[in-house]
Amino acid sequence: MAVQLNVLLFNKRLGLVIDSWKDAATKEEYSSIADADALLLSAGDPAGEDEPTRKGTALQTWLLGYEFPSTFILFRKDKVLILCSASKAKILSQVVGPNSHVPIEIFAQARAKDPPTDAFPRFVEAYCSSQRVATLTKESHTGKLIDDWKAAISAAEKKPEVVDMTPAVSSFLAVKDDEETKTIKVAAALTSTLLTAYTVNKLESILDRETKITHEQFAGQIEARLGYEGDNGKGPDMKIWGQNKALSDLDWPSTEFAYTPIIQSQSTSSGYDIRPSSESTSDPIAHKGVFLVSLGMRYKGYNVNLGRTYIVDPTKDQQALSGLLVSLQAELLKIMVDGTPARDVYQHAVSFIKEKKPEVEKNFVKSVGHIIGLEFRDNAYALSSKNTRPIKKGMVLNLAFGFTDLQDDNGKKYALLLADTVQVTGSEPAVCLTTGMKSTKDTLWFLNADDDVKEVKPTKKPPTTKLGTNGNASPTKNKTAGGKVLRNKTRSAVQEELVQTTAARISEHQRELHSRLISEGLAKYSEGAGGSGGKEGKGWKRFQSYKGEAALPREAESLRIYVDKKAQTIILPVHGYAVPFHINTIKNVSKNDEGDFTYLRVNFQTPGQLAGKKEDTPFEDPDATFIRSITYRSPDGHRFDTISKQITDLKKEVNKREQQKKEMADVIEQDTLVEVKGRRPHRLPEVFVRPALDGKRLPGEVEIHQNGLRYQSPVSTQKIDILFSNVKHLFFQPCDHELLVILHVHLKAPIMIGKKKAHDVQFYREASDVQFDETGNRKRKYRYGDEDEIELEQQERKRRQLLNREFKAFTEKVAEASTQSTGDTLEPDIPFRELSFEGVPFRTNVRLQPTTECLVYLSDPPFLVVTLSEIEIASLERVQFGLKQFDMVLIFKDFTKTPLHINSIPSAQLDDVKNWLDSVDIPLAEGPVNLNWGPIMKTINEDPYDFFKQGGWTFLGGSAGGEESDQESESDSESEFEVESAAEYSSASSGAESDYADSNASEDEGSGSDFDDDESSADWDELERKAAKSDKKAVDRGTAHGDSDEESDRPKKKKAAPKANGKSKGKR
Repeated sequence: MAVQLNVLLFNKRLGLVIDSWKDAATKEEYSSIADADALLLSAGDPAGEDEPTRKGTALQTWLLGYEFPSTFILFRKDKVLILCSASKAKILSQVVGPNSHVPIEIFAQARAKDPPTDAFPRFVEAYCSSQRVATLTKESHTGKLIDDWKAAISAAEKKPEVVDMTPAVSSFLAVKDDEETKTIKVAAALTSTLLTAYTVNKLESILDRETKITHEQFAGQIEARLGYEGDNGKGPDMKIWGQNKALSDLDWPSTEFAYTPIIQSQSTSSGYDIRPSSESTSDPIAHKGVFLVSLGMRYKGYNVNLGRTYIVDPTKDQQALSGLLVSLQAELLKIMVDGTPARDVYQHAVSFIKEKKPEVEKNFVKSVGHIIGLEFRDNAYALSSKNTRPIKKGMVLNLAFGFTDLQDDNGKKYALLLADTVQVTGSEPAVCLTTGMKSTKDTLWFLNADDDVKEVKPTKKPPTTKLGTNGNASPTKNKTAGGKVLRNKTRSAVQEELVQTTAARISEHQRELHSRLISEGLAKYSEGAGGSGGKEGKGWKRFQSYKGEAALPREAESLRIYVDKKAQTIILPVHGYAVPFHINTIKNVSKNDEGDFTYLRVNFQTPGQLAGKKEDTPFEDPDATFIRSITYRSPDGHRFDTISKQITDLKKEVNKREQQKKEMADVIEQDTLVEVKGRRPHRLPEVFVRPALDGKRLPGEVEIHQNGLRYQSPVSTQKIDILFSNVKHLFFQPCDHELLVILHVHLKAPIMIGKKKAHDVQFYREASDVQFDETGNRKRKYRYGDEDEIELEQQERKRRQLLNREFKAFTEKVAEASTQSTGDTLEPDIPFRELSFEGVPFRTNVRLQPTTECLVYLSDPPFLVVTLSEIEIASLERVQFGLKQFDMVLIFKDFTKTPLHINSIPSAQLDDVKNWLDSVDIPLAEGPVNLNWGPIMKTINEDPYDFFKQGGWTFLGGSAGGEESDQESESDSESEFEVESAAEYSSASSGAESDYADSNASEDEGSGSDFDDDESSADWDELERKAAKSDKKAVDRGTAHGDSDEESDRPKKKKAAPKANGKSKGKR
């Protein structure tokens, strides 16, 4: 049966309805049905998608697990009657049985083609036999069954009294059982993951880059994470949902949004509105101020709601109010226990506001939440000042409150919102089912550098400050007072201290990154989600040479060796039978001559062979008996030569074909490009393309169409179409310090251009103009010196600026068109040349440039585009004192991908590379030697969970953090101390030797020995005082004696004073 009902759950919940109805006289929440003889649940045609869930539909879904339109259910205390169509009767017949709480009778109406039955009149008669019937009087339905019902009731002689059962139905649905709680927790996990893994990061990106996007577009992008249907439909974005392992086994068709995500900022034309019924407007998002984000999701019919307020550069009042909302939620959770009246929750909230900040009481909401479940909102359990109903254990509520009509320092109105879905657990405080990005540390973003606050939200953009040799800001900006170097710091000391501070900061941050890496790895590969042994895609592949004996070629009858190229088969005679062997079962063939005979040996693929790459070739049954080889002897050596060559050539041809097939496995066939109609498309003329098209190299033009780009060659029908849905990154590289201005497109999946597959398509124009006349002309006659060359340089500069503007404007148009077409924001990335470094990713030394999201080299093919978010860890190798270069290996999160080696990076740029890697949150490690990554990755792929359990990447050492690095640093410091002590001791002893070796030591030498003990323990201030004192004495002595020949070595001492550092004490 297509639809399977949960009969046990139906009987349990039906029993709850009947038992609660029987005890209605003693329970206030069921008083509305206490005097009713029957309960009628009617349903007509399905409601529209935009309409909220009706209470009747919610009750039907709660009982049966599905919505059944055009179905009537009449509950009696001793029986249940169901009126429905014949097709629905087949499904509902599952609940009929001896285990039912009360007997169930189904009245099935006839199909349209069949003669009518007496089901409908009998059901009407059963309804009219009751004295008083409770139903949902406020709900109105439409449809043929509803019309027939109204007509039949109006024509009936006896009509029962009708009462409203809405309060009782609310009580039926209020307390959630274990199955409902489990479903709601999944919906809460969906909503929380969407907020933390995508929405907040996307909002940060929009604010950081000042992206021009409307509230409506942003809401649409959030909604698209769940996928959409249609011709170009796509499934859920598992990059987002996969970050929560609780969402691994989900019924995605049962997942939907409760409402379109609501995004509001200070530019929202309708003003701030914290109600879930508000909508995202088509106004562009402001890049500062208050932002309200509301997300509601529904899983298997159960709703969950979440709301947050984010503030950029908040005022003191806004900071205080944000903290007040978080504190208020914690207070309310404490009193939301079993039996607390709903109004007490609200009154406690108002009292808390009065106590903490009475001036904003008038701006506080009139209700702090409501019950949530199959219905998004049920006012019967609203947390307001007038509701006396108690909340009970198992209830799930939307705890939502905030302030409205507040005014900032500039007089602009704003609102604050905090909403979470919470569950009442009993006598313990209620718990939040939705989590994430709630504290003021996460919701208050300070972008102004002048704000003296600690909670600075780091931006993802690399720093644009002018960097020093070690990648940091100039030390004098951080270590100066009044424009002068601090008195107790020399320039070298300042620089050294800054380097140490930076190293400590990086080390601390790296420790956090590495610990997070291990925890994420354990979570990702736990519960059997282990490795694949690096054999993904490998499996036993069946080879069929012929479908039957009749398909064998005629040559097989001669019982001679025959190579059938068409069937890729070798037919070998074995004991009087022609036995076909597919070429893939043959490893190789060898031939040798012995005497008058030639021997031909055919070797087969068998398990257990140490044959390099073929060692792990899978077999259908490795325990079967295999023929390893077969040998033939013949006096006809020429024939065996021919056969051996044919088999070898066929093997090569098949291997080549397999290799080409493997290379083209990831190439996709794009959809058709939809051209712009009604207007001319935006064009970028006179550009060249890489990879180049066949034929003469001539510039073409790039056009922006509805769902992609098209490059058209001017002399042929050749064209390149790139769909926006296949664009992963878009780059614009200006022609500053470059010969080309570039628009570069990096694709998600490669496409075929000519006969080659391409991951990257680049459109460029040469920046230098070589077409000018260097011979004398009129301008030359009247100009002297370098005026003409200066003018040419100025023209060159202007031309480059125009090229940059033209390409940048076109790139932005491409990004805008892509965003509108796919719903995903595509931001053009520009390389940061000031952060660039040299390296060898392929065979030549190139300048690699970081961008916001990638590391790229775009100037010449082969291009390099590495997405930073796909990098697991960076390993810096050959980092040794004395080596002029080091290597960097980038290991990807997809362990099946080969790590990327970037070799021969200058050691002078080591600090720059480390600072950049740390700034983009990439864990890094250092090592003195190169590692063999092939076996390492194979070991990791065999069991990633065990790899992370044993410490993960800590084996790389360096900045991996943890106990090992602490021990290493401790031992390093010890060794440094020992070396220093030894040097000090040796220099001291050599100084002592000089005192005793020459009794006729000069005064200078004798006075120089005065520094031995005192200055070794003196600080810089004392040394400076002594140096100044000795200088003054030298000046006085020079004045007193003039050009006297008296022996005096004071000027010598002045030169030696800076060397008195406690380590160099010997004779000069």
